[in-house]
Amino acid sequence: MDVIKEARFWETRPEKAVQCLLCPHRCVVRPGKRGICGVRENRDGRLYSLIYAACSSIHPDPIEKKPLYHFYPGTSALSLGTVGCNLSCLHCQNYAISQAGPEDLDLTELPPEEAAATARRSGCRGIAYTYNEPSIWWEYTCDSARIAKGEGLYTAYVTNGYTGEDAIREIAPHLDAANVDIKTMSEDFYRRICKARLQPVLDSCQVYKERGVHLELTYLVIPGYNDTEEEMEAFARWVAEELDPHTPVHFSAFYPQYKMTDVPPTPLSTLERALAIAKKQGLPYVYLGNVPHGDYENTYCPRCGKLLIRRHGFSARVEGLRGASCAHCGEKIPVTVGPD
Repeated sequence: MDVIKEARFWETRPEKAVQCLLCPHRCVVRPGKRGICGVRENRDGRLYSLIYAACSSIHPDPIEKKPLYHFYPGTSALSLGTVGCNLSCLHCQNYAISQAGPEDLDLTELPPEEAAATARRSGCRGIAYTYNEPSIWWEYTCDSARIAKGEGLYTAYVTNGYTGEDAIREIAPHLDAANVDIKTMSEDFYRRICKARLQPVLDSCQVYKERGVHLELTYLVIPGYNDTEEEMEAFARWVAEELDPHTPVHFSAFYPQYKMTDVPPTPLSTLERALAIAKKQGLPYVYLGNVPHGDYENTYCPRCGKLLIRRHGFSARVEGLRGASCAHCGEKIPVTVGPD
């Protein structure tokens, strides 16, 4: 399988070393070595992606599963994933692929022009790059997204947000939506649990917003790690004051995974507290995930309170929208609803 392609976003360094500029790690990679992501390798003084068109997962999913609740509700996306990640989160739910190298798994080649065709055959309205960190797959996601957009499909990233600004700006014209996973507002958490930094993630959210990419945020609430009222209030306040209060926010329940199997699942009461805190900070579109079905999945008009989108699990039905406005009072809703 020929999936090796010269990488973008790097500079030469002395003695045939290179510095990768794709993400904030800015790895200096010696000949024969790889960056932190495990999929970008220095070969004789040039940086190569080892995973171009190499898929670990190809599967149609409801767009709500990403989760993207205000973006083409009720449609399906062809979900594509590969291997590797530029974070090392101790609680990763997809560690079997995120912490794997391209030689560790039996990967399927899907050329970029075939991704759109596969999405159409699967009855999908678009493509979502997900399961592991899509930005380390930048060369492929950019090429395949450009083709998909040209054929009338939507495109989306499900990302940790640890991406260089130049890389976001260049792919943004070919990217319709992004769900960014903000782990917490604590630099210490990012350093200890993810081996990364917080500020570049916040900066990425700003760049996505500035470039017109539909943005939603996920905050995985981990008991004893990022579940204090102060931390959740700081997150909600940042969204309201520094980003956009109308950004959809998903507080998601943690379940023991990977190297954090000794941590209990998140109580529903904790998520309900997070929802109340976010609402108090002025966020009208707040949802709870990884929990039993409840009213906290639905979208309501912040002005008149009417039900706009009804959800059950990963299914969604638009009931009270006229285009991107409330059908009852005319309130503008930050939602992208495609033609029937």
